[in-house]
Parts: sequence; C-alpha cells; structure tokens
Amino acid sequence: MAEQLIIDTAANKEARYKSLVPQIEALISGESDAVANLANIAAALRQTFNFFWVGFYIVKNNELVLGPFQGPIACTRISFGKGVCGASWKEKKVMLVPNVDEFPGHIACSSDSKSEIVLPAFKNQEVALVLDVDSDQLNDFDSTDEEYLLQVMKLVERFI
Repeated sequence: MAEQLIIDTAANKEARYKSLVPQIEALISGESDAVANLANIAAALRQTFNFFWVGFYIVKNNELVLGPFQGPIACTRISFGKGVCGASWKEKKVMLVPNVDEFPGHIACSSDSKSEIVLPAFKNQEVALVLDVDSDQLNDFDSTDEEYLLQVMKLVERFI
C-alpha cells in the first residue's frame, strides 16, 4: 500500500473508522517490525481523527515504557496499576475516561489532556502493550471508538 490514507474527513466518526481499519491492515501487512508498525498506526490514527495524543506504551521489565507516538512529549515510564494506562494493564481491559481529572490517580503528562481511552494488546494472555489516546476535549470517546480501536488492537496482536 502507498503510504497515504484516503479518508473522507467530512464523514462521521464510524465511517472514518470503517475506512481506516482496513487501510491500517494493508499498511502493516508484510512488515514484521513492531516499532515501524506501531509508529504508522499512531500516525494514521492521529491523522484521521486529529487526536491530541496517540501512542503506545510497551511492557518492559514490569513497567510501561513509552513507544511510538504522535503528539506532545509524554511520560516515559508508567508503573503497574498507575494512571489510566497502568490501570488498563493491571485490569486487562479497556479504560474509557470521560474526564481524566475525575480518574483516581490520573497521571497528567499534559494538563491539556481532558479525556482518554486506553486499550491493551495481549501476547500469551498477558498485556504486552497498551494504546493510549488522549483528547483535549471532555467526553470525546465512546463505544464507537472502543469498538474500532479494539479492531486495531487485534491487528497489533498479530505482530507483537
């Protein structure tokens, strides 16, 4: 696939996801390098939805370590169970947070972040990494984001 996304920016969120997910699949097919694939996925998500921040934290030595991302500089390491990302890792589930200021123990890498969704990817039934997506708007994520970002994470699980 050419390194170009074809997305109708006037389309609604679900239509953009429906167009994007197969393009991500095509973009990463045939590439075995996880860092390259994660970088392109982060870029594709940010380009399509103009998210404030989108990136991956990879489990290394019992910490989440910053991986490929798009957006302002970010926290480099996150402990197990800490913040939204650490909670997603610990609980092995999607965390959808409408207002990060109301999330107990939220780690404020940026005060501009207002809402967040974090999704884990699994390898051998253990969390191998998480996708973290932040918005500078309150309540910016919903079940549509969860549904389609879970599809993206299934693609990620193929190469991690």
